[in-house]
Amino acid sequence: MSRFEQYDRLGEPQKRGQATEAIVTAELIARDVSVLTPAYDNEPYDLVVKIDDEFYRLQVKTAYDSKNDGAVEFRTRSVRTKSEGYEREGYDGKIDFFAVLNVRTEEVYLVSIEDAGAAATTIRYEPAANNNRSNVNWHTEYRLDTVLARIRSE
Repeated sequence: MSRFEQYDRLGEPQKRGQATEAIVTAELIARDVSVLTPAYDNEPYDLVVKIDDEFYRLQVKTAYDSKNDGAVEFRTRSVRTKSEGYEREGYDGKIDFFAVLNVRTEEVYLVSIEDAGAAATTIRYEPAANNNRSNVNWHTEYRLDTVLARIRSE
């Protein structure tokens, strides 16, 4: 059974989020990255990582198939249920990166808050049917190993 099928069987979004956090944490630890977790669930970030004596706040997200073939999308706003309705809030100034699991390809991406869209971000892992290549977030730019190498060389 693929990871994608396993996620489909997890009915509740909270369980999917917990599974994503565990997978992302394991991938970071496997790459010799120190991972810290907040003591409670009220912070805008899910994890803090230490890379070469620098700390970075990560918000972990699960990416799902986009409306476009060969791409995945993740939300870049938090949504909380309030008595008055829904409250949507961005992460600007609260995190450094989105750590994103693409359940379709089983890749982990690190997307800086500066590169993320206001409400959602699409990452393309296959060329578009119309062969559009401009203003595309290619998965190769955001793969965990690629971004970690960039951070470590700064």
